[in-house]
Amino acid sequence: MLLAIDIGNSNIVWGLFDRRTLKGHWRLATDPRKTSDEYGILFSNLLATVGVKPEQISGAVISSVVPILTRPFETMAQTFFGQVPLVISCDTDTGLTLRYANPKEIGSDRLVNAAAAYERYRADLIIVDFGTATTFCAVTKAGEYLGGVIAPGLGISADALFSRTAQLPKVELVRPKSVIGRDTASSIQSGLVYGYAGLLHGSFFPGGRDRRTVHDHRSRISNDSRSASPADLGWPRTALPAKSRRRLKSLLRTRTTLAFFTHTGRSPTKQIS
Repeated sequence: MLLAIDIGNSNIVWGLFDRRTLKGHWRLATDPRKTSDEYGILFSNLLATVGVKPEQISGAVISSVVPILTRPFETMAQTFFGQVPLVISCDTDTGLTLRYANPKEIGSDRLVNAAAAYERYRADLIIVDFGTATTFCAVTKAGEYLGGVIAPGLGISADALFSRTAQLPKVELVRPKSVIGRDTASSIQSGLVYGYAGLLHGSFFPGGRDRRTVHDHRSRISNDSRSASPADLGWPRTALPAKSRRRLKSLLRTRTTLAFFTHTGRSPTKQIS
């Protein structure tokens, strides 16, 4: 069985695969202070709850955006499970051709998102991952990784507002009843929720090309994936080098799938005209 580990800034999400079947998955808080032994004991105990013994692990793969934890997890995989893990990087054969100016700058989380989405759909893709940071990645049907967008995540945006001001309270991240907040808490919620919807809208539809309301757009992006017409998806001409712009323009001439990845899982793809 394959042990797959995703080390993120906020959470370490890991799962156990028997060929292509996910046998179980778990989520731990990311803590750089923990040692390889501590994580090894945690992993072993959690695997024991589903009746899996360390000797049943036949492989391990690690995606990490927390460099200080990469080596401890490599050590853990070798010490507790007897496996030298594959650590994902831009040098890993993911099946994608990287058109990034400096591929070493691409986070392994973005690489595995793009590789998984491309492997599943084999189509022109825009992959969105709502994590500590929200990332957008554009991949062509030919398997070319063009680049994308990186924005602050909703959670850290809310935390920054609370921690960098003297009087603004920390609020629950829920959609307020009205865009116009009637008290401080609902005003903050409005700014966070509708402001973030605007960020997503602006990334997909720059220049005001799409005239739908925030409410209409929210209902469309609530699906885990969708299709859009080329007229909807006009990215700024200055955002990419000339060759990549031409590839993206070609990508957007066809129907483009938006695959949304969240920390709560994925839903089946739906094609929307």
